[in-house]
Amino acid sequence: MLINRAYRYELDPNNSQRSSLSQHAGVARFTYNWGLEQRIARYKNKQGDERFTDAMKQNKLLNSLKKSQFSWMYETSKCAPQEALRDLHRAFKNFYRGLKSGKKIGFPRFKRRGVRDSFRLYGTIRFHERAIQLPRIGKVRIKEKRKCYYSGRILSVTVRRRANRWFVSVTVEENILDPKPIRGVPVGVDLGVKTLATLSDGTTFANPRAMGRRLRKLRQLSKSLSRKQKGSKNRERAKFRLTKMYLKVFNIRQDTLHKVTTYLAKSHSKVVIEDLCVSGMMRNRRLARVIADVGFYEFRRQLEYKCQWYGSELVVVSRTFPSSKMCSQCGHRKKELSLSEREYKCEQCGFEIDRDLNAALNLVAVSLPETENACGEEVRLLADSLNLQRAASMKQEPNIIPDSMSKNV
Repeated sequence: MLINRAYRYELDPNNSQRSSLSQHAGVARFTYNWGLEQRIARYKNKQGDERFTDAMKQNKLLNSLKKSQFSWMYETSKCAPQEALRDLHRAFKNFYRGLKSGKKIGFPRFKRRGVRDSFRLYGTIRFHERAIQLPRIGKVRIKEKRKCYYSGRILSVTVRRRANRWFVSVTVEENILDPKPIRGVPVGVDLGVKTLATLSDGTTFANPRAMGRRLRKLRQLSKSLSRKQKGSKNRERAKFRLTKMYLKVFNIRQDTLHKVTTYLAKSHSKVVIEDLCVSGMMRNRRLARVIADVGFYEFRRQLEYKCQWYGSELVVVSRTFPSSKMCSQCGHRKKELSLSEREYKCEQCGFEIDRDLNAALNLVAVSLPETENACGEEVRLLADSLNLQRAASMKQEPNIIPDSMSKNV
């Protein structure tokens, strides 16, 4: 099976290499903004099909102007502006596709300096024991010392700057063996805000609340930044402290999601989740920040490719399925169920169970054969046993999230 994987490392460049990396990022940003400005002006002035262009035509135009107007671009690799124009073309394709399908995909925006600085390179890229060879930049030291653990062809590298730290993502095309199907029981996964994920076997994963626990500190750093004079050194230091805290929030969230999704993909033959309407959930102004802090879309995205890698099956249930309102014991459906009701109490059979656990049981019942549906004997016995032991099972969480993570400020 042919797949593309990305391996991420943190670079440890010297001062000269930092200047070269910043210069490449600046060239990519300038080319992106230049291409966007050219497209907007062309659309306003031209008629018919002449209003549109593509990355190849813009690249030829840029090469013709380099000697006379942009001679400083010769100090960097030619890949940086070329890939920036390809990214711009991809952004316009997504925008037009959204217009046709009715999805809200924003119009490409101009890039600002210091905000998501990145560039992409391809060509002669080699790995050494503790360094990576990049075109026009040279051999850059990597902070971690490890042997090359991938086997395949390097397609490209993407270099990004986050909080004054440089990271490189190496995209590799690998040919791996088809994974053997995992022998394990199917599991239903109910995602939530109070608890990140509740499985149908009673296992729960705590929500790290990466941003919620650091919201007060983020507000203090943001207020400190707004009080600094623009263009001053103190403002640069305050901006660095704020971006450093945002990077910490991002790393904690990503680490938790990767550990949970890897556990699910490696331990169960079938993983059943619900197709959540995240954009609709974000319209609730009281829960928007908390929902965004969980990362529902990223959870599903990671499960999709990890289940393919490890041999498990991912089943996505329609968002119209009433997993929370339906009783996992008798199949009775409630008309209304408020968010404050954390215990599900069936009005017909009197069955009581945790709300999230009841939804997870209903989800796993969908993947069972028709002879073992939500009212089947297998799910009924499982619900009975979990109802008796849910107090103990809810307290015991698998060692997926280290204790040190929850103690971080």
